[in-house]
Amino acid sequence: MIDAYEDPGTPDTHGGWSYLWWLVRRQPGRSLAGALLGSSWLTLMAGTPYMMARAVDDGLVPGHMAVLAGWTAAIFALGAFNAWLSIMRHRTMTRVRMDAYFRTIKTVVGHSVRLGAELPRRAGAGEVVTIGVSDVHTIAQALTVVGPGVGAVVVYAVVAGLLLTVSPLLTAVVLLGVPVVALVAGPLARRLQGTETEYREGQGVLTARIGDLAGGLRVLNGLGGKGLFADSFRKDSQHLRAQGYRVGAVASWVQALGVGLPTVFLAVVTWIAARMAARGDITVGQLVSVYGYVAVLVSPVAFLLDMGYQLSRGVVAARRVVRLLRLEPEPDTGTEQAPNEPSVLHDPESGVRLRPGRLAALVGAGPAETTAVIDRLGRYTRSDATWGGVRLDAVPLPEVRTRILVADNDADLFAGSLTDVITGGANAPRRGAGNCAPSPNGAAPATPPHEAPSAAHIAQALHAAAASDVVQSLPTGLDSPIDAQARNLSGGQRQRIRLARALLANPEILLAVEPTSALDAHTESLVAERLRDARDGRTTLVTTTSPLLLARVDEVIYLVDGKVAATGTHEELLEYAPGYRALVARDTEEEVVR
Repeated sequence: MIDAYEDPGTPDTHGGWSYLWWLVRRQPGRSLAGALLGSSWLTLMAGTPYMMARAVDDGLVPGHMAVLAGWTAAIFALGAFNAWLSIMRHRTMTRVRMDAYFRTIKTVVGHSVRLGAELPRRAGAGEVVTIGVSDVHTIAQALTVVGPGVGAVVVYAVVAGLLLTVSPLLTAVVLLGVPVVALVAGPLARRLQGTETEYREGQGVLTARIGDLAGGLRVLNGLGGKGLFADSFRKDSQHLRAQGYRVGAVASWVQALGVGLPTVFLAVVTWIAARMAARGDITVGQLVSVYGYVAVLVSPVAFLLDMGYQLSRGVVAARRVVRLLRLEPEPDTGTEQAPNEPSVLHDPESGVRLRPGRLAALVGAGPAETTAVIDRLGRYTRSDATWGGVRLDAVPLPEVRTRILVADNDADLFAGSLTDVITGGANAPRRGAGNCAPSPNGAAPATPPHEAPSAAHIAQALHAAAASDVVQSLPTGLDSPIDAQARNLSGGQRQRIRLARALLANPEILLAVEPTSALDAHTESLVAERLRDARDGRTTLVTTTSPLLLARVDEVIYLVDGKVAATGTHEELLEYAPGYRALVARDTEEEVVR
């Protein structure tokens, strides 16, 4: 089975069938062993009827008890050996399925990491969740065809050969019967693929909506929109349930035919063989063997029908995985040298100029326009942004990610101890976390690059983010376990932990999106006071409309319709920019500021 640190390989993304075949080819020895064990197990099952026929014709009918005892012992030995083969077959096929399961997970997770911030723009969260929760399991189950599926074909040929020694007529019935069964079940399998695809698509959309509702439930409730969205979700979920019933109806017919048709097949062959025995065309022993042979065929035929069902579902799931794997990140064609010293970061589209070594704030009427500027300055969207006169997209992306950090307000927080949550960003170049890099302006970084931060550095970052009380409130402090997305913390605590992580990373340029939006006035005031000291001498841009934070920055950049309308200090803009004043000032807060 694939090792946790093993490279899963390069998947074949030509289609669903190609991806399933790639999973088989990645474990050739185990797949071959599963096919051999499955074939041997099912073939030896056909050996029992043959031995029974010999026991009846050579021992029971003539009255040769010694011969009967010998064949009986042989049947017992064959059964014991076949039971061992069944165990080994099951173990091998479990490993085949688990390898496919974990290999698909590693491939999808690795590709998602490679896509990075582009993933949410290119694929819905519900689609990714559906792939991780159900599609990988469906794909793994489809690989069962490698063992019992191959064995079913082999034993079918073996039984046909054995029946040929008894009666050509029975052989013809058997050889023609299974294709007839396949023809009856085939259209249902194709229909199942169509209904399953539609159902999976709807499942992905609804899963994404569940995540959106869960994340914004408090806001929706405050705006009085919870009932409206609940009704919409109820309607969509009922539609998905109806689709599920259609899938279930087709699947139930496929599975019913998988059990029923082989049984009918057995009855027809047994009736023909019984009439032949009554006419004396075959012996009693041969009649017993024919019944045994056909009874043995019931399982392979059921396997073949079930494999058609599993493969139909597996191909649908594999196509969804392939569609995700086909998404490619924007190519990094940067070859220009980044500025060797702190330089101006400029966004021509909005007119924003971020001067080095300053603490600036970006203010807009809506979060969309300020976030768009941050995305361009952080090189998360195509733009003409420049850095020290050099186009930002001409600089190699790893260097941009190392020196420019975009700290999203909803950046991911992974499960682990609080220390892991805070320090994880110091070593991983991802959006919302960032790398720790020394500042070219000579200021000492909070942590040397590629080194684990010390306890003192962590304490400084927590203090600057006013998050020391978060550590004190947890039962074991920094060693306390934190849930995924820090669900066991409040919204304000999560925001301060994200800010502490970004400050600990200590990038040359920090672009923070609404770093204090969920904080109360007292805590926000503490963060505003400490942020300047924590980022002294380094370039920082925050998006905010909070007067408490705006009053303490060096420069405020005011946007109107995505363009710079005015720049200056908070006090200057309150006096000379009526639109700015209307946007950020409140009577009580304005008195404090003035």
